Amino acid sequence: MDRLGAALARLGKSSSESVVVTGASNLAARRAAKANRRKAIVAQKRKAEAAGSTPAGQVARAAALPVRDCLCTENLFEIGMGTLTLARGSTAGSVVVGACLLDTFCRGVKDVMIRTMSGEEFEAYVDKLDDATPLVPVDPGHARKLLRDLTRWSGSLGFQPHRDFATVERLFGDVDPQACDTTFEFGMNGKPLYTSGPGEASAASRRDVEQLRAQLGPDGFHYMVAV
Repeated sequence: MDRLGAALARLGKSSSESVVVTGASNLAARRAAKANRRKAIVAQKRKAEAAGSTPAGQVARAAALPVRDCLCTENLFEIGMGTLTLARGSTAGSVVVGACLLDTFCRGVKDVMIRTMSGEEFEAYVDKLDDATPLVPVDPGHARKLLRDLTRWSGSLGFQPHRDFATVERLFGDVDPQACDTTFEFGMNGKPLYTSGPGEASAASRRDVEQLRAQLGPDGFHYMVAV
């Protein structure tokens, strides 16, 4: 009987210790889960803040701002090369500027830029562009349709727009390109005209020309390549 009592006493003590240990374990698990949730919230907040500092983040914030200017090279379709610039923001404060370098003769959107500028910086930027090739204001719907039609046409020739074009194009926000009924004609005299740019590798130019020749035949395009 004494042995049975002692055994029951030991069992009771063991059960009590087990409850204490289990309770402590559950408390530690709850604390760890809470700490993990806090870390996840902080990480998500930091990720959102970081995204706001990227070009995509700038565009996401700026797409709802008023259009300050939409400018295009005046004789774009005659000279075949020029710029299209869209700026959103107030006239008094900073603006987010998206710009595209266009080749309407062959390669479409060759380069892009997205940048936040002060009003003074933007005016200086526009003056510099205007000195090189005169600019004219265009309707944002006209500009967006031009970009989409040009990238579709140049893409059919095998030339894809700059890798950041989609980001810059989103700066147009809810601007409707279908509001523009202009029909754009690309190329020169009905055919693509490929021109190698300054500093471009001759091997790359030869590859592009061969690409056009394979698609259009030897008489389906014009080209000028630096020797």
